[in-house]
Amino acid sequence: MKTLIALCGMLASSLALAADQQLPHIVVLLSDDLGRLDTSIHGSKDVKTPTLEALAAQGMTFENAYIASPSCCPNRASLLTGLMPARHGAHPNHSQMKPGTKELTGILKAMGYQIASFGKVQHGRRTFEGCDHLYKDHENMSRDLKELFESGKLSDDPLCLMVGDRRPHVPWIEKSIYDPDEITLPPTLIDTKETREHWARYLSDITHMDTEMGRVLELVRENVGDNFICVFTSDHGGQWPFGKWNLYDSGARVPLVVSWPGRITEGTRTDAMVSWVDIIPTLIDLAGGALPDDIDGKSFAAVLRGKTDTHRDKIFTTHTGDTQYNIYPMRSVRIGSFKYIHNLLPDAIHTNHSDILRNDGRGAYWDSWDEAAKENSEAANIVESYFTRPEFELFDLENDPHERRNLAFEADYQSRLKELQTELSKWADQQGDELKPHREPYLKTDSYQEIRDRVIASRNRLRNSKNQKN
Repeated sequence: MKTLIALCGMLASSLALAADQQLPHIVVLLSDDLGRLDTSIHGSKDVKTPTLEALAAQGMTFENAYIASPSCCPNRASLLTGLMPARHGAHPNHSQMKPGTKELTGILKAMGYQIASFGKVQHGRRTFEGCDHLYKDHENMSRDLKELFESGKLSDDPLCLMVGDRRPHVPWIEKSIYDPDEITLPPTLIDTKETREHWARYLSDITHMDTEMGRVLELVRENVGDNFICVFTSDHGGQWPFGKWNLYDSGARVPLVVSWPGRITEGTRTDAMVSWVDIIPTLIDLAGGALPDDIDGKSFAAVLRGKTDTHRDKIFTTHTGDTQYNIYPMRSVRIGSFKYIHNLLPDAIHTNHSDILRNDGRGAYWDSWDEAAKENSEAANIVESYFTRPEFELFDLENDPHERRNLAFEADYQSRLKELQTELSKWADQQGDELKPHREPYLKTDSYQEIRDRVIASRNRLRNSKNQKN
């Protein structure tokens, strides 16, 4: 009898060990152009994001998650490779990674995962290393996921599902579910009727994204159960002045929630600083895989397991530009509560396609900003600070979360400025970052209107040429 009991005990231990060693399913949910503060889990009292609230209640919410670069192409390349843009090579938006660059999803594939991509994961909705199933529709992911589950194409191998909703990327939905008169605008925006209308449409897209992510999670639970690692995050801040295309927190700091029933304590929050290059290394680590030594990303699994409340002591972010619309390279480092931004071309004008093209659902509010700036000094200051920047910017995020007071030229902060400048310069050298724009910048010697007219004319010529070829 004692022998039988002992054998039963050994069998139970073996089964428990096998269960622990079984690869967990993984679900990565990606929003497109969503600012951290524009979610209910990070303080917005206007927008409804119940799916995010449920995920936050089930897992850990990160207060200090940063992207590698505030534009789609370089940052999504950083997610997939664990490398910063200078190393994977896709520095400006709509560029290509260096030949031979490896994507970490190949490690997940080698571990035994079957990988499916829905919507916008890789920039351009392209396939990536290890991807078995590719669905490009970036608003109806739950429909395609349902089709995959019902298709019989899936094996018994564990799933890694990567789901990218395009929302709230521009153009924002025309019909708003929020009242423009009732919403609260960020202090960095000019309060005009047109701004409020566009902001309400932006918030509406956030809620629609949240709803679709809820449908995806419901399908996952119906088909694989509740025991899976889930990550939700956004590729950078919203397409607003001082957001996307910028290294201010409204462009570079994003929502991040990670849940895993029974493994990550429910309803926890952490101040640990993490980067987008850390996300897939963390998933590989949680699943029991080995990480390459030559990547920039590093696992924050110890934070998720509650073993530490710190991860990085420095956060670096980088931006180069976007085709002909944004040619304004910058680099930044955050240490503690202080962030330093180095604007590499202070003699240039900062622009992007929103202020140049001013299309409905993208940047049509800009005309109202110009009018407001003629009559209101505060509005004029906002417009001026958008188009022109000093070379050095230093902010105390604890006391100035919206980064409105530049400390770089104040005597009391010169030692702090020097410390961060030294760290950023050393890091750029280590990265092999040449600190160059991707094309000739628009200098202040030309008026903004002249620049805008040239860019629009160039865009129209390119479109006409494509139409003639077709």
